[in-house]
Amino acid sequence: MAPAAASGGSSLPSGFSVFVTFPDLLFIFEFIFGGLVWILIASSLVPIALIQGWVMFVSVFCFVATTSLMVMYIIGTHGGETSWITLDAAYHCVAALFYLSASVLEALATIMMHDGYTYKQYHENISAVVFAYVATLFYVVHAVFSLIRWKSS
Repeated sequence: MAPAAASGGSSLPSGFSVFVTFPDLLFIFEFIFGGLVWILIASSLVPIALIQGWVMFVSVFCFVATTSLMVMYIIGTHGGETSWITLDAAYHCVAALFYLSASVLEALATIMMHDGYTYKQYHENISAVVFAYVATLFYVVHAVFSLIRWKSS
């Protein structure tokens, strides 16, 4: 399969074709798992404020940016311009790096939870780590295929 065919062509979709075109279909999963990370971090007990602050920033930033991009693609703001393909690739590369750093730091914070934390609080943080790594995976896959689309445009 050619790279352009694997990545859904060399142009960005508009309208509801965003939900059926790969890799743009991944917006849905990034939205869901990013939202879960945001909810779990917001509701968990904060063992290390600086680490959890970064994780919260990443989850909120990526949730808002992903939602904004998805809505702009649906309404066709990009108008078929190639600069939006570059923006898409750059955003997903940055988001993948941000989420990777947040996932590692959240795992570190969870490992460092010792005395004074309940079983429920520990499991909330473990869930946040798992969902952060799943979100990272989706952002990395989206970034790779966005880069393929960018190279073929």
